[in-house]
Amino acid sequence: MSKPIPSMDVWLKEAKAHEDAHKVGMYLSHNGVVRQSAKAMVRQGDQTTKPVTGMLFSYDAAKVEAVIADTRRLEGIYYVRVWLNEGELQLGEDIMFVLIGGDIRPRVVEALQYLVGRIKSECVKEIELN
Repeated sequence: MSKPIPSMDVWLKEAKAHEDAHKVGMYLSHNGVVRQSAKAMVRQGDQTTKPVTGMLFSYDAAKVEAVIADTRRLEGIYYVRVWLNEGELQLGEDIMFVLIGGDIRPRVVEALQYLVGRIKSECVKEIELN
């Protein structure tokens, strides 16, 4: 069973009430979901992979918090919030939600890529089920 899904509307409302909201010119959100195409097929073009039927997903909370702290130190970034699911997830189920607020678009886009990239490469364990 997956965890309760957060509301991006609530997150945005809370972000806009945050003490640094007056510094933010853009919020960017990300919602990762379990897809049917295997990672090896999508990233390396391996056509021999079987379709994904679900995923086992877990994460190291301390590492996630460290990556969030690093992201908050990036220039022009004033708001970062992350939610990660866990357990056995089905196709279409949410893996993660991320919300980042910063002063200008290039910094916010770069911060989102930085944060999600580090979470995916350093903090989580994903096992695709077929």
